[in-house]
Amino acid sequence: MAGPRTAEEAKVWTLLEDVTDPEIPVLTVADLGVLREVRTEGDTVEVVITPTYSGCPAMDTIESDIRLRLEGAGYRDVKVTTVLAPAWTTDWLSEAGRAKLAAFGIAPPAEASGSKRALFGEEPVVACPHCGARETECVSQFGSTACKALYRCRACLEPFDYFKCI
Repeated sequence: MAGPRTAEEAKVWTLLEDVTDPEIPVLTVADLGVLREVRTEGDTVEVVITPTYSGCPAMDTIESDIRLRLEGAGYRDVKVTTVLAPAWTTDWLSEAGRAKLAAFGIAPPAEASGSKRALFGEEPVVACPHCGARETECVSQFGSTACKALYRCRACLEPFDYFKCI
């Protein structure tokens, strides 16, 4: 991620900090790490975004919301560029985003994306976002969206989504 280099880019970045993910509305595009870079030159603003995965259905809405947010702030020439490399990883989630996920009832990714435990059939230890218990089990590799798995807590018995490590 390239942070703002100028005061104008910092202003645009701030404007975009309240653009949310349509699938998880408590997360902003900045929390997700989807917002990668802002470039300004004269009256032109270019925003660079990276999808969480190449088929993410939320990206069209995110692009539209970014464009509407900036046009609503008076920017006339707005370009949103989607880049696939480097590929997004859950490591790009901010600490604030992880806390927001847990408060929303979605367990944040339990480990860094570089973990090789899955290769050996080991499941991550996922803490229940409701009671904090670590005695949980995967019910389905697919939750309410493709980027989440469905888990159940063995302590409080509540089901919950787990944001998969990518």
